[in-house]
Amino acid sequence: MNERTDNRTNRADERLPIDELLPELRQALDERASAVLVAAPGAGKTTRVPLSLMNAPWLNGQRILMLEPRRLAARTAARYMAATLGEQPGESVGYRVRLDTKVGPDTVIEVITEGVLTRMLQNDPSLEGVGLVIFDEFHERHLHADLGLALCLQAQSLFREDLRLLVMSATLEAEPVAELLGGAPLLASEGRAYPVETHYLAKPVTGRIEEAAARAVIEAMNRHDGDALVFLPGAGEIRRVEGLLREALASKRMIPGTGAGPIAIMPLYGALPPDAQDRAVSPAAPGDRKIVLATSIAESSVTVRGVRIVVDGGLSRVPRFSARTGMARLETVKVSAASADQRRGRAGREAPGFCYRLWTEQEHRMLQPQSDPELLGADLAPLALELAVWGIADPGEELAWLTKPPAAAYAQAVELLAELEALDAQGKPTAHGREIAALGMHPRLGHMVLQAKKLGLGRMACELAALLSDRDLLRQTRSIDMRLRLEALRGRAAGEQPDEAAVKRLAAEAKEWMRAAGITGDAPQKPNADSCGLLLALAYPDRIAQRRGDGRFLLRSGRGAAVQELQPLSSSPYLATAELEDSGSDSRILLAAPLALAELEAYFADQLLTETEVKWNRQTESVRAKRTVRLGALILKETQLADAGPELVADALLSGIAEQGLELLPWTKQARQLQARIALMHAHNPSWPDVSDEALLAALPEWLSPYIGGMRSRSDLGRLNMTALLESLLSWQERQQLDEEVPTHIRVPSGSRIPVDYGDPAAPVLAVRLQELFGLQSTPRIAGGKLPVTIHMLSPAQRPVQVTQDLASFWQHAYFDIKKDLKGRYPKHYWPDDPLEAEPTSRAKPRPKTE
Repeated sequence: MNERTDNRTNRADERLPIDELLPELRQALDERASAVLVAAPGAGKTTRVPLSLMNAPWLNGQRILMLEPRRLAARTAARYMAATLGEQPGESVGYRVRLDTKVGPDTVIEVITEGVLTRMLQNDPSLEGVGLVIFDEFHERHLHADLGLALCLQAQSLFREDLRLLVMSATLEAEPVAELLGGAPLLASEGRAYPVETHYLAKPVTGRIEEAAARAVIEAMNRHDGDALVFLPGAGEIRRVEGLLREALASKRMIPGTGAGPIAIMPLYGALPPDAQDRAVSPAAPGDRKIVLATSIAESSVTVRGVRIVVDGGLSRVPRFSARTGMARLETVKVSAASADQRRGRAGREAPGFCYRLWTEQEHRMLQPQSDPELLGADLAPLALELAVWGIADPGEELAWLTKPPAAAYAQAVELLAELEALDAQGKPTAHGREIAALGMHPRLGHMVLQAKKLGLGRMACELAALLSDRDLLRQTRSIDMRLRLEALRGRAAGEQPDEAAVKRLAAEAKEWMRAAGITGDAPQKPNADSCGLLLALAYPDRIAQRRGDGRFLLRSGRGAAVQELQPLSSSPYLATAELEDSGSDSRILLAAPLALAELEAYFADQLLTETEVKWNRQTESVRAKRTVRLGALILKETQLADAGPELVADALLSGIAEQGLELLPWTKQARQLQARIALMHAHNPSWPDVSDEALLAALPEWLSPYIGGMRSRSDLGRLNMTALLESLLSWQERQQLDEEVPTHIRVPSGSRIPVDYGDPAAPVLAVRLQELFGLQSTPRIAGGKLPVTIHMLSPAQRPVQVTQDLASFWQHAYFDIKKDLKGRYPKHYWPDDPLEAEPTSRAKPRPKTE
């Protein structure tokens, strides 16, 4: 053992359950390149395992990287291990998190957050100088942990067979992980936990969780000794519970306890400054008590000293990405049973404890066993860019995953990256995309910062990036105007005064982004923040919005959005929206800034689409031509055109006829008759043209286009001769045959030419006065004798008295009954006894014969 381990403090003398397993773990990693360690909470794996492997022979002077899911956990673990060695962080043990690094030349163990590993791998895929990567608290299944493991496995197989990988977890189905690591040995250690008495509610919580949590805390603090750790879903709930507890302290409804000092109430969540987080996890002063109100940040990795009471709200806030809308939102969900057990165990780390669960035993039985991997519900744009830079085209096939990225969300992420010019048409990273990836921020923000740098707006972009990466700086302000947040960050808040610590933290983060992007200069450009909307539009080009009225907007993507409360930005013609809440048909706009049309035309010129649209207008029944300038679903400009290409006009006119039907054309009775005659011939001989309305509509361009040149309205169409158009579909021979076989008129015995009605081509009608048919023995037939006409026998008053297709039978039978009736009504007319021998007449009686 080297001198670093000889200088350990008495913390090393404390026996922990993991100590018994350390020899077996060292042997496993001596023999294999990978291992899986499952150790219950309190076993000591986070701080004991890295120290026990510092002198492993295979390490050979290389470093150990240990991934922690949160910055607080990384700092705390590194400090604890350094203190164990009697050192300060940055010597043998250091940490590397965003905006805070303590690593020196002699550092052997680096505790890092998961995103840091991704950057290290991109800079050096072989991880030269690293002998072991430890994935701690892997059961939380953060996206960067899954990505880091997938990349490390590929690096191990391609570049570094000697690279060791160790996956550690408190609650995890370890067999799939061991299989993913090539059948790695699986080791398990029992934790050291004191008994925890668990209390459930008698009935489910109704209303807000804050009131139930406050009641439970007051009851527990009044009944039990020790400090309390309260799990709540987010900072908003923490603030409200804090207010209720301070009221309880002031009214003496919650008392410190016999001989106890004051009760301190401390929040603990990711956006707090590091010193505030450290105070929350540190032991209370002797004789004092504290209540830590925490998000899931305190669920694992971090031990909050002195806790004997856990109050668990049973909720967690997780990001959910919608492939349907392309937007992410924070969703409050019930914790899994595994997470609930993790939280419960916090009460039994140092002594017997108590856990108050704000749900019923029946509800507990319905909890999901494990939490879903973040990969399944997150915005995958950062992941897709990292993989593209790594050289992965198909992540599902080229990398080994415990859970593969969802195909729909991944495809949408690739589309966004192409829109941000980070990927080319083949899906490969552009030079711009590699610059974005190197910044380590979300691709949207990275694109904004790099583009803003070219415009001399780099500082403002970095300030916006810091603001957008954190919770809202003006939590009580109802205005959605992002410019107010920017002014508040610059110390010029006009209304709500932001938290000073948050301002300092965000200002430091903005400067760090400036350093990373190579942006110099301390004075902010554009003090009035006029360019805020433009910069937001660069980051969120798919969320550029155009006003539709009444606070409603249309997004470039085609979805709707709305400003819920009337405010100045409600009437802005254009907005760049940075944050939306996906709810219903219209998403709620939470953060935005005004955007000028001139800015869209200038900075998005290469994305504007100019279209000449020639369309049929149903209301005016005419072709209208216009030129539109579009940005996605947004119409920025629209100009009516007096002249358009004749072909476009003709196509639009045909589309209008197809849409509204052939009734737009000037049909005459003669034209419809001709159509019916041709249809009859087609029915008996399919080689004839099909002139049904359906067929004519389907073939409009073929038969109508040659005749509509220069026309653009229904009134213009009125000049068409539909009879001539239909005749043009027939050859000369067909026209002759048509007149012969399907005549327009039939000459009857009286000498009259009677028109045939072809309204029903299957049953043409000859309507004729009965007396004109005297002497006609059989029914006339058409279509080459194939089809008898239907004869409507008319009375002298032109009313039908008989309908038949069998004239011979009519004369033999029905005629005599009809004759009696008609003779009585029309006595002056001619009603012979023998109609076949009688002289036909179109008059009342035949003309007398002259000798």
